[in-house]
Amino acid sequence: MSTTATAKATSPESPDPSTSGLDRYFKISQRGSTVAREVRGGFATFFAMAYIIVLNPIILGSAKDMYGHQLDSGQLVTATVLTAAFSTLLMGVIGNVPIALAAGLGVNTVVALQLAPKMSWPDAMGMVVLAGVVVMLLVATGLRERVMNAVPVGLRKGIAIGIGLFIMLIGLVDSGFVSRIPDAAHTTVPLQLGGDGHLTGWPVLVFILGTLLTLALIIRKVPGAILISIVVMTIVAMVINAVATVPSWGLTTPKWPGNPVASPDFGLVGEVSLFGGFEKVGVLTGVLFVFTVLLSCFFDAMGTILGVGDEAKLMDKDGNFPGINKVLLVDGLAVASGGATSSSATTCFVESTAGVGEGARTGLASVVTGGLFSVALFLTPLATMVPSQAATPALLAVGFLILAGSVKDIDWSDFTIAVPAFLAMVMMPFTYSITNGIGIGFIAFSVLRLAAGRGREVPVAMYVVSAVFVFYYAMPALGLT
Repeated sequence: MSTTATAKATSPESPDPSTSGLDRYFKISQRGSTVAREVRGGFATFFAMAYIIVLNPIILGSAKDMYGHQLDSGQLVTATVLTAAFSTLLMGVIGNVPIALAAGLGVNTVVALQLAPKMSWPDAMGMVVLAGVVVMLLVATGLRERVMNAVPVGLRKGIAIGIGLFIMLIGLVDSGFVSRIPDAAHTTVPLQLGGDGHLTGWPVLVFILGTLLTLALIIRKVPGAILISIVVMTIVAMVINAVATVPSWGLTTPKWPGNPVASPDFGLVGEVSLFGGFEKVGVLTGVLFVFTVLLSCFFDAMGTILGVGDEAKLMDKDGNFPGINKVLLVDGLAVASGGATSSSATTCFVESTAGVGEGARTGLASVVTGGLFSVALFLTPLATMVPSQAATPALLAVGFLILAGSVKDIDWSDFTIAVPAFLAMVMMPFTYSITNGIGIGFIAFSVLRLAAGRGREVPVAMYVVSAVFVFYYAMPALGLT
């Protein structure tokens, strides 16, 4: 959201003595923000991604390992919240960016459906830890930053727009405004309006009203527009749930919990076997499993970091992200910590754009979000009372703002950059994967520049990553999955 105020002319070397230590540490004034904006942004991000507290345990808890064992739901809630709190606080304090982290959707499905059935749960989580270690090694050698800097500005803008469209689709699906048509319908149309082709039910009405309220507040430039909308619509949903018969709100029912306090259960923390999985599936398959987790974490986080960084105006004049290595290091630690707590790989969340939409520009917002996750360890019933229909309007509003702010910066006259950018932006929502959008965009960019006789303009790192993606997509055909 383009609400950045004019930054003060204060350099890191000569801080304004009138500012507080908090302001100087997080560079709040320097980035044109305020403490109030950061706090609002931290709250908005938390509410926009709090669904992971419910969703991750459902995805992991519904799967069985090769021995038929299932993870305990209560322990999964604790592990999910604990890792999100730790990783997000770390990102705020060390990375100083408004990016929150939690168990990655998509990666947890890989762990649940590909890894666990062929080994024990500790073995599967050990693979996740190893993927995190590899990420950190790539950061330490500078290879990960080199890959990110090799992405041309136009393609970065395409990735940012793709993320905007992706989170808009997430908002529409999670709210129930659109739904997937079951395969049994024998139709080539994948989505439909509402649950049956029509908009019906109180939850959808809450989403529609929330979207209109969010956009109206943004147009009126009301401070805290997104957070105000989330709070107001949560109250509206609670009233509706109390006086009307609502068959289902989805994952979260908006009602005051009988007992808002719940003791955390740390039973899954440390239940990891680093190399046990290789004994079960063999070295080659084990390496491919680690590679699959690594690839998803690496590029999902890359896309999110670039998208959020661009929207928060954290890029320099050359389109690079100052201090990116610290952010990438924390991301690698997050992946490993997710495996160590059995909550699956933890990664940067695109819902962080909700906080950026509130004006967040620094790590203080992440500290607030991480603090709320810490509190949620003991108040999980309260943290999960916000229905998705009240939180997802923020994703639509921010998705639009990302698109509006980036689409004009792509050189549409140069097809060697316009086509890859276009493919990246449409493949993310159409395949429901940030990684797929990045991979297809990278491959298209390398091939089209070669076809145009401009192959020397493509950085070596881009060729290498494109080749890795080609191999990744060819793995099923080669019998390597």
